[in-house]
Amino acid sequence: MPLPKRQHSRQRGRKRRTHWKARVASLSTCSQCQKPIMPHRICPFCGYYRGSQVVASKTKAPKDQN
Repeated sequence: MPLPKRQHSRQRGRKRRTHWKARVASLSTCSQCQKPIMPHRICPFCGYYRGSQVVASKTKAPKDQN
């Protein structure tokens, strides 16, 4: 396998990587509570996905008093 005869400079490597960029995450709104969520995921606030409840929402239940 061939090997490079000379070492590539830092500038040459960095020029090649100039187009490597992180994308901004896209957000959509929950149809139930209107909060921003990532698309195709269950809403962490209300537990709904595509108009039906999938997960029971986390609410504090009253404690039993004996």
